[in-house]
Amino acid sequence: MSTVPQAGGAPVDGVPTLLARILDDAVLVSPGPRREMADVVGAHLEARAGEYGGLLGALVVPVSRLQEFVGELVKRRPAAPVPVALSVDTGLGGVPKALSLTSSRAALLTTGTVEMPAPHDVDSVWLERVTEFVPDEVVAVVEPRRPDADGSQDWIEGVQRVVDHGCRPKLRCGGDRAGAFPGVTDVSRFLAVVAAAGRSFTASIGLQSAVRHVDPGTGFDHHGWLNLLVAVTRALRAAPPEGDEAGDELVEAVRDALDTADTAALSREVAGVDEATAGRVRAHLSSLGSTAPADQGAEMARLGLV
Repeated sequence: MSTVPQAGGAPVDGVPTLLARILDDAVLVSPGPRREMADVVGAHLEARAGEYGGLLGALVVPVSRLQEFVGELVKRRPAAPVPVALSVDTGLGGVPKALSLTSSRAALLTTGTVEMPAPHDVDSVWLERVTEFVPDEVVAVVEPRRPDADGSQDWIEGVQRVVDHGCRPKLRCGGDRAGAFPGVTDVSRFLAVVAAAGRSFTASIGLQSAVRHVDPGTGFDHHGWLNLLVAVTRALRAAPPEGDEAGDELVEAVRDALDTADTAALSREVAGVDEATAGRVRAHLSSLGSTAPADQGAEMARLGLV
């Protein structure tokens, strides 16, 4: 299994290194009514060809809908293979067949990651099964399910085991209930573990706006993608030598970045990140799951970041 993506280098399609290919289109795995495949694929291909196409990473496709997705690509014949992240919703046993299908359709799509949920206290036996099913050239992304209440030691130890096993941990940032949104403490601890280990991670759906806020309709506390970018940057600067455990000092280094709602200050900090630091940040923060990538592209433009 591959664990850390390549990052850095020249801007992609005019998009700076820090934001290039950062948004994974997660519409097909978002809470709510089942989306029509034709509509999702059409919108995704249009976004890839649009003004903010350089921000788009992979389209997240559930394994249970992979055949339907491939059929839609056959009809549309995209100009270039579509990057895909497979989301395992049928059990690990379905992964080999899914990867066989994607490899047989290499002209239509490429698969870089396989994402899967895991128990919050995931153990080495479970992770060994992941190794058996996911080949070396594909990144295994594992999400230890977090209890609704913040502060679970079992969960953060599960994240550590995922990292130690060589998989990429996934942080779920929201959902259809309040408990699906991790608190500042849990996000801080997650980032500290990943930074101390020198590993990459994926952040899933829930980061729909730039800055931390309370949704007036639901009352849920939402994290911001801008907060997360700044938090990762600070975490890497404060990280101990690789192999050392993350301490309270590292956790505190990112807490303020996650807590603030100062859009201007966060934007200035992100805009001031140099090319080398941007490469390091993106080697750790592989992508952000988005259910509205075009809207986020427009927001990044309004903030002067693209």
